[in-house]
Amino acid sequence: MIEELLAADGLFVSYGAIDVLKGVSLRVPDGATLAIIGPNGAGKTTLFKALTGEIACRSGSIRFRGQDVTGASAHERTARGMGRTFQTSRIFPDFTAAENVITAIESRGRNAGEAQGPWWRWRIDTAISDEAEVLLAKLGIGAMSRSTAGALSHGDKKRLELAIALALEPRILMLDEPTAGMAPSDRRRIVELIQLLRAERNLSLLITEHDMDVIFNLADAVLVMNYGEVIAHGSVAEVRQDPVVRQVYLGQEMHSAEG
Repeated sequence: MIEELLAADGLFVSYGAIDVLKGVSLRVPDGATLAIIGPNGAGKTTLFKALTGEIACRSGSIRFRGQDVTGASAHERTARGMGRTFQTSRIFPDFTAAENVITAIESRGRNAGEAQGPWWRWRIDTAISDEAEVLLAKLGIGAMSRSTAGALSHGDKKRLELAIALALEPRILMLDEPTAGMAPSDRRRIVELIQLLRAERNLSLLITEHDMDVIFNLADAVLVMNYGEVIAHGSVAEVRQDPVVRQVYLGQEMHSAEG
């Protein structure tokens, strides 16, 4: 049986008097990809925030790598192996692309208790800068390593953010709308890249995405949310055939995907 990497049980999150998550539970086996889908306002991003410690849950529990992390900070969860990207890329816009990745690599070293050298050092360790360059090349933006991050295109910012997340060497990577705003050709390339990285690094993935072709190409299982609740959970084939899912979210797009 595949080891359970991430487990959440009965998560409730409220914003004021409004319940945004209502008893959400999920499982992500080691090496698997779970996609979370649902209409806007379903609670997908809030679920990501709860799992990564960005917001606190009113009730419920979260276990990661066999340990209870319900009360752990976002920083602690990152150090334990949770990586995340965002709908709107979170990068250091005034740094170069390489400096963004170097910052993540050095953060990983600090989390692991590695010596960072004297505080007065002025030159970046060669091994660290080389690792950053290799990772940027892997993501297809090696030629832009010296470019200011804020000047990159939308798609390249998404790639840079993915490089930053990978530099932390996560066990699970949570991708929040990784292809949002991309042209179809860019979406295909990102999907191929994610598939390659998942295989090379034995990553587990948790992904939210509106593009159903992306979901069908990446996911082992799908969890469907609506108004903060889970309304369906199963394999891609099972969810495609679920009449409630068709009615609430997928509708005619699902029919066309089958044709």
